[in-house]
Amino acid sequence: MKLLSIGECMVELSGTEEAGVFRTGFAGDTLNTAWYLRALLPTDWQVGYLSAVGTDPLSDRMLRFMEDGGIDTSRVQRHPACVPGLYMIDLKDGERSFTYWRDTAAARTLADDAERLAAGVADADVIYFSGITIGILTDTARATLFAALAKRRTEGARIVFDPNLRPRLWASTDAMCAATTEAARLADIALPSHDDEATWFGDADPDATARRYRNLGAAEVLVKNGGADMALALGDDLRPLPAMDRVTPVDTTGAGDSFNGGYLAARLTGASAEEAARRGHAVAMKVVGHRGALIPPEELEGL
Repeated sequence: MKLLSIGECMVELSGTEEAGVFRTGFAGDTLNTAWYLRALLPTDWQVGYLSAVGTDPLSDRMLRFMEDGGIDTSRVQRHPACVPGLYMIDLKDGERSFTYWRDTAAARTLADDAERLAAGVADADVIYFSGITIGILTDTARATLFAALAKRRTEGARIVFDPNLRPRLWASTDAMCAATTEAARLADIALPSHDDEATWFGDADPDATARRYRNLGAAEVLVKNGGADMALALGDDLRPLPAMDRVTPVDTTGAGDSFNGGYLAARLTGASAEEAARRGHAVAMKVVGHRGALIPPEELEGL
């Protein structure tokens, strides 16, 4: 079985215990989820990444990092004139804020070539993408991506979408919401976060978020809620998922992405949605106890 994650990997600068000293790493929402999927799925699953990077030494290091984590990079394009984007994490009481440098990031070109994109997704059984994936693209490239995903869905691939709403990537919030809604219509599984959805779509509670994505066509919707009560829609069945244990975070970067990885790994290997939510939560609790978005796979053993 082949799972393909589509999006942007960036250079990550995260703080250390020493003031003014930052650690360099690599991360990005869809790469983070792919990292945890690779750590948690059986070895008979291939986890690949589709993106674009430069031809510079930092891009070389980025690809080696993915490959060392067991992620197939054969669908990552090399752009001759662009380099990876960069972001810096600022922390206050474990909660993060970000500063980004990504205007000339190579990943923004990942869907510019329709033929190459179609070939890249052609053999994937499960395809994962996010609101950031579509937010970094031009209107034309976004339409190209949507067409490729729609075609693969008709051919039997399962499409998974995390809306991950980031208004700074968009010309307007109306454009963001319209594109998010269009993307959601392609999804078999949707993994929205209620706080974002309440802010930008006006959802009163997680149930309202679950109903909206279900009505757009997703057969399975799990609404994350920052550790509070979640909502799960499986077809016409809508049910609550009670709040789970909380921890005091060191760094919440990658919490939702790692939850998605744990949830999907469990669902794709036969777990119930409730069991998968517990596993996703356990993975996220482990991740927020570390600085940065990614932790070594061996630290997830037993989850």
